[in-house]
Amino acid sequence: MSAQLLAGTGLTRQYPGRPRPALDRVDVTVDSGVSLGIVGESGAGKSTLLRLLLGVDRPSSGTVSFGGQPLARVPRHDFRRQVQVVFQDPRSSLNPRMTVASIVAEPLRSLKIGNGRADRADRVAEVLTSVGLSPDDGRRYPHEFSGGQRQRIAIARALAPSPRLLLADEPVSALDVSVRLQILDLLRGLVDTLGLTLVLVSHDLAIVSQLCQRVTVMRHGRVVESGPTATVLERPTQDYTRALLAAIPRLPADLAVPLGDAAALPTIRTEETA
Repeated sequence: MSAQLLAGTGLTRQYPGRPRPALDRVDVTVDSGVSLGIVGESGAGKSTLLRLLLGVDRPSSGTVSFGGQPLARVPRHDFRRQVQVVFQDPRSSLNPRMTVASIVAEPLRSLKIGNGRADRADRVAEVLTSVGLSPDDGRRYPHEFSGGQRQRIAIARALAPSPRLLLADEPVSALDVSVRLQILDLLRGLVDTLGLTLVLVSHDLAIVSQLCQRVTVMRHGRVVESGPTATVLERPTQDYTRALLAAIPRLPADLAVPLGDAAALPTIRTEETA
């Protein structure tokens, strides 16, 4: 049985001036080595839940725990080293004035990881290679890269401190369709290779189905359904989940390209190589 890594119990978040809480008594559990998808439409409370799990916001009531300890008792340095995040838009999440090497090394410097500059440079080269970029790319700036490449840089930065848990907030929604498949394939490979635990926030059940073993479906700040992804997709118990499934675009069988075969897709823009 997997050990519980991160959990939220009875999480409620009420913002002043709003009649309805952004989160209403939400329970969520992330087991070590198990990928969890959190899905729902805009306004469902997904991003609010993510902020609480990251510790950047506090619940109005309820508790967040990490490794079985209340988050408030976990040393911030330890938590930040073990939990990293990839944001939705790589253009806004990367400092345009910093080189790629400096961006990727930033968590190493702030968390005081590595024995000096040379050691950190070796780690930067290692993670850039792991996401399909060249160590020489470290000398360049974010604006010199395509959207897919920028998201690879953001993933490399998150991987630099060797976290146990990766939180990804709509990591492909800002990318072209062909590039989305490549980034999803990259994430799946990294999760398998590095043994990462993944929490993927998305409005798209199709994306979650490709990457996550478990899924939590949210609506209006509440969990309406959760369980193994295959079970929820094949036998949903809630009308809302069925509506999300019905909204997934379907391609004819002869045009569908499974995840892992992104290279089979035509290149939409020659400069947009992820």
